[in-house]
Amino acid sequence: MGSLFRPKMPPLPPVQPLPEPPKAEVSQAEKDRIAAEQAAVERKRRGRKSTILTSPLGIEEEAETEKKTLLGS
Repeated sequence: MGSLFRPKMPPLPPVQPLPEPPKAEVSQAEKDRIAAEQAAVERKRRGRKSTILTSPLGIEEEAETEKKTLLGS
């Protein structure tokens, strides 16, 4: 009974294809600047790795769980 009083949906308009993006020519100087920026980012990222002291598996050394005793007390 609910479909009796519901209006019908109008047909959807056809989908238009996207226009082609404008093709911008990048100069060699601009390419060099972009490459230098990317190299700087990579250099900074690698510099951060040297401060990490553990591997992805965690610390591989055995933990010192025994307490030292005082002799002669």
